[in-house]
Amino acid sequence: MNLGIADYSLLPVLPEIVLAVGAMLLLMLGAYRGEGTTPVVTALAVLLLVVTGVLELTLTKGKVTTFGGSFIVDDYARFLKILALIGSGTALILSRGYLASQAKIFEYAILFMLSTVGMMVLISAGDLITLYLGLELMSLALYVVAASHRDDVKSTEAGLKYFVLGALSSGMLLYGASLIYGFTGTVAFTGIAAAAKGGNLGVLFGVVFLLAGLCFKVSAVPFHMWTPDVYEGAPTPVTAFFASAPKVAALAVFTRVALTAFPGIVPEWQQIIVFVSIASMALGSFAAIGQKNIKRLMAYSSIGHMGFALVGLAAGTQQGAQGVLVYIAIYVAMTLGTFAFILAMKRNGQAVETIGDFAGLSRTNPVMAFVFAMLLFSLAGVPPLAGFFAKFYVFLAAIKAGLFTLSVIGVLTSVVGAFYYLSIVKVMYFDEPKGQVDPVRIELRTVLAIAGVFNILFFVYPAPLVNAATLAAKSLF
Repeated sequence: MNLGIADYSLLPVLPEIVLAVGAMLLLMLGAYRGEGTTPVVTALAVLLLVVTGVLELTLTKGKVTTFGGSFIVDDYARFLKILALIGSGTALILSRGYLASQAKIFEYAILFMLSTVGMMVLISAGDLITLYLGLELMSLALYVVAASHRDDVKSTEAGLKYFVLGALSSGMLLYGASLIYGFTGTVAFTGIAAAAKGGNLGVLFGVVFLLAGLCFKVSAVPFHMWTPDVYEGAPTPVTAFFASAPKVAALAVFTRVALTAFPGIVPEWQQIIVFVSIASMALGSFAAIGQKNIKRLMAYSSIGHMGFALVGLAAGTQQGAQGVLVYIAIYVAMTLGTFAFILAMKRNGQAVETIGDFAGLSRTNPVMAFVFAMLLFSLAGVPPLAGFFAKFYVFLAAIKAGLFTLSVIGVLTSVVGAFYYLSIVKVMYFDEPKGQVDPVRIELRTVLAIAGVFNILFFVYPAPLVNAATLAAKSLF
């Protein structure tokens, strides 16, 4: 194969290079100056994430590929990379209090950056090898950061569980990739699409294992088992990170692989996605009802929301892809706002994570209680909040694709899920107060306010997000 110089242009990968080199330089700074540099390293890391986002938006236009088609930068990749960078940057900002009081480790921000590099590579993957490299770079940093609170047994346990189950999922994904390569003779998504049109049985087995590995990364049933324990055990800012940016990257590659590598066998993989989607929505709705810990509840909520997002992918259409993109963008905003609230809930310097401890918050801190209630209503999909429109777009795509049963089950599980969100609102507004909450840090107030305003006022002017998602979805087809 004769590849020209242009096939190896570094311009499309410059944002990733800048972020990776920046992480290495900050690592040197931290190693040289010690733990006292943690606030400086964290601030510089956030700045680098912003610079990377600006580069991503300005360096290239249209669809650009490099490294022989292994790395793709198109509107779809740009949309999701910006979303992943927002998730990573916001999670780092939410970590300021944790880093100042509990874990003065400069490596924390560097691990966030390296994981984000992996996410960006994953989102732009044009073949199975790049997909695996991006996935492992993202995941290895996540395993370490889950166990970053070294003096806490729960944090260490969370990191170990995530690592062991993550290794299992990587093995399944690799096995699926090897089967697909063996039966198609190529690792490139475009080559696989051309070779897999006949629905070869070996390729189908490969698709099952490949999708199983990706289901683990998005916490979809039946590969969700790590999620509640890791969400509860990891430090809360780390959980906020897990719940946002990595989900964006995993859902991005899930959608790209399904729609660009296997467009000729949609009915075959559609059955898998429909099953996974129904199982995730059902488990996420029913299993959360008995939870007392807010982080475990958010873990089951996350499983359910990934099920709803996969409803759009199950449609297998451009409109379905657009629904997935709108859903994940709104989900990130709702999740980051919710975790900003969880981090803000402190009494006498101690974090409050039990739902019963939110009792009477409307009387002691009415503004915070109102914003959190709106975020919970949005997560439940109550109109006219942003969460309602997220579900509306994916269900509309599914109905137009003829997936009526899936849509009906989605609506019913959404109603069940609303119960546990509303039960938290009931605790805040109707139970007796348990005492005054500590003053809230400025960065937590800011994130909570921005997320709240976005969710409440999204219906007033949804065009920018919807148009960007439409443009991004078009670039896949």
